[in-house]
Amino acid sequence: MVDRYEHPSSVALIGRIDRRGRLEWVLPKGHVEAGETPEEAAVREVSEETGLLSRVVTPVGDIDYWFVADNRRIHKTVHHFLLEATGGSLSTDDVEVSEVAWVPLDELAGRMRYASERRLARRLRELLPTLPAVRKDGS
Repeated sequence: MVDRYEHPSSVALIGRIDRRGRLEWVLPKGHVEAGETPEEAAVREVSEETGLLSRVVTPVGDIDYWFVADNRRIHKTVHHFLLEATGGSLSTDDVEVSEVAWVPLDELAGRMRYASERRLARRLRELLPTLPAVRKDGS
């Protein structure tokens, strides 16, 4: 999630408490609900987790990983998109979110917990300068 107007060269991250009680900074993400496209899910999840309204600009990449829940291994694929803020304001209304912040691109690598997400952040640094200017109203 970027806002090229009010927070240029920054990305919205969420902070959540991990199982050890530590704050971890990650990209907003979630699951695709029945009848949703991955793009629609991304817009909805970002809104729920950050309070920001957005539109999809372009795909950024996928992350595949495994985790354990209820004593079973689960495979998850997360489709990441570059979203541009169109409204709303940062909010921690989601129960899974402890903090939300605009983080400058130059600080992402030092803040983000997972290497796979840091790789996506590097991709954002490459993508942002190539995007055409779009007015805040989407035109």
